[in-house]
Amino acid sequence: MKLFLPMLTAFFMSLLATPLIIKVAHHVGAIDVPSDDRRVHTKPIPRLGGLAIFISVMFSLLIFIDLPTTKLLGIMIGSLVIVFLGFVDDIAPIKAKYKLMVQILAAFILVFSDIRITGVSSFFNLSQTIYVDEFLSTAITILWIVGITNTLNLIDGLDGLSGGVSTISALTLAYVAFINGRIEIAIITLIIAGACLGFLPYNFNPARIFMGDTGALFLGFILSAISIEGTIKSATAITFFAPVLALGLPIFDTFFSIVRRTATGKHPFEADKGHLHHRILSMGFGQKKTVLMLYLINTLLGLGGVFLLKKLYVEMGITIAIAAILILIPIRLSLKARVKVDEE
Repeated sequence: MKLFLPMLTAFFMSLLATPLIIKVAHHVGAIDVPSDDRRVHTKPIPRLGGLAIFISVMFSLLIFIDLPTTKLLGIMIGSLVIVFLGFVDDIAPIKAKYKLMVQILAAFILVFSDIRITGVSSFFNLSQTIYVDEFLSTAITILWIVGITNTLNLIDGLDGLSGGVSTISALTLAYVAFINGRIEIAIITLIIAGACLGFLPYNFNPARIFMGDTGALFLGFILSAISIEGTIKSATAITFFAPVLALGLPIFDTFFSIVRRTATGKHPFEADKGHLHHRILSMGFGQKKTVLMLYLINTLLGLGGVFLLKKLYVEMGITIAIAAILILIPIRLSLKARVKVDEE
């Protein structure tokens, strides 16, 4: 009960706060109007839903976490910076370079709070930890934080997608933290999952509100911080890959998108309709079925991370193989369809 009361509190706070945020979004003009063919929705939808998630998480942390540590304060202050960035961007879009600068600033706040990747054990000798110097530690940490912060934002293209993926990733990270004896980290991560679950009834198709950059950036940021503090701060080679698998879907989709765009001569961050959810939609699936399929893929990857920690390598291999097949099928079919169109 000690673990799940914070989660339930965050759930009900988010459930009650979201309708109020819908009114706020209309009042400040934070409305997503479909303006290109990449957008799946056909009518204006309010943004800023992530504000309800943020408020629920912060209040729950203040209620259930004892005297805030320097690290927790760093997470809270950094999150405030990220949410302010997302809030402004949801009302009036900000240039990408300025958004990146603010994200790096927020990442530095975590580093100054001593949330950083300091080393990883050798693949050849798990009892030997390879530590990196302060400069390299800072660079790797900022790269991880900024990268994960943006991956969730980049996949936020369907109703309920980022919220559900964040919930699954948070639950996986909570379990990883729990079995590592990091109870406080597990509680924080369960709070995040609870807040996302409370938001999903308003965000699942047909959505009444989007989480916007306010939510997607916040969730990516706080999950990146928790993954460092809970598992990969100075992890074994095996433990390091657990959070990578927990966040595997957004990481893969972002990586594949960058590679695809670069290979075709486009800017790596130019928006397009090549994301995994677009490819599944092109197979004839509706939004709900597409999102549920992506939930399944993310769950399988998360289970793979758990099996890895428990050294159940056969089970890990099976779950990851199934996830890989589910990912590759829509990619393969969409590529074949494109080749056929080009030939015609």
